[in-house]
Amino acid sequence: MTGESSSIDSTRPSIARVYDYLLGGKDNYAVDREIGDVFKRDLPGSVAIAFANRASLTRAVTEIVTTTGVRQFVDLGSGLPTADNVHQVAQRYAPESRVVYVDTDPQVLVHGRALLEENDRTRVVPVDVRDPEQVRTRPETLELIDFDRPVAVMFSAILHHVNDDEDPAGIVRDWREHVPSGSYFFVSHFRSGNNPETAEAEKVLQGTFGRGRWRTDEEIAALLDGLEILEPGVVPAPLWRPGTADGPWEGERELTVWERLIAAGMARKP
Repeated sequence: MTGESSSIDSTRPSIARVYDYLLGGKDNYAVDREIGDVFKRDLPGSVAIAFANRASLTRAVTEIVTTTGVRQFVDLGSGLPTADNVHQVAQRYAPESRVVYVDTDPQVLVHGRALLEENDRTRVVPVDVRDPEQVRTRPETLELIDFDRPVAVMFSAILHHVNDDEDPAGIVRDWREHVPSGSYFFVSHFRSGNNPETAEAEKVLQGTFGRGRWRTDEEIAALLDGLEILEPGVVPAPLWRPGTADGPWEGERELTVWERLIAAGMARKP
């Protein structure tokens, strides 16, 4: 999340590449797999967090593009490409949809720029998500996004990597103040379970990256202050509008402890 870099360092783990590994991707190195294996080996079942998060993002994009007129997205801390990137989901229903991806991980930028060769309605902006103004004023952003029209701002699994002293609520507030009424905000975030699993997972991430903050439902909802939080509110990600994009939810099945450790919510600027 720090400043733009032009080279890929395969000797230090990357949040984006660890996440890619947990999702079954190939764009990672031994150092990333070592961290990922801590979750797989020592915290069995924790990989469900990554899958539940990604599925909720897919549902959110689908919901926005099929039920509203919003056709422009800013995906903050987008990470490495997976099977269903935001532009692929949105353009499946509305081919005119435009997406700006924001990340500073060098490998993410390499892959993201490759997207530009096949899709002229995507851009990749190499800016730290903690600097919203720079994201909005980059030429690549302004090529696609008209900030006089409603925008969908996607904070998928990124604000939990912003520590308290870096003011995650201020980042959301800055976006809220600079987009018009009718804009949408989607947040998915590590959800504190006040249990040993939460404590251990937080310890691994903080020890490796110096970031990774589990927050309560109330703390996550507070990040969306000033916005209208839509039904069903901030809930465990698998329970956020299930069945709207990835098949019906097995309503009788109990969520695992890990599936409860990632929350999702969507809000609208009145």
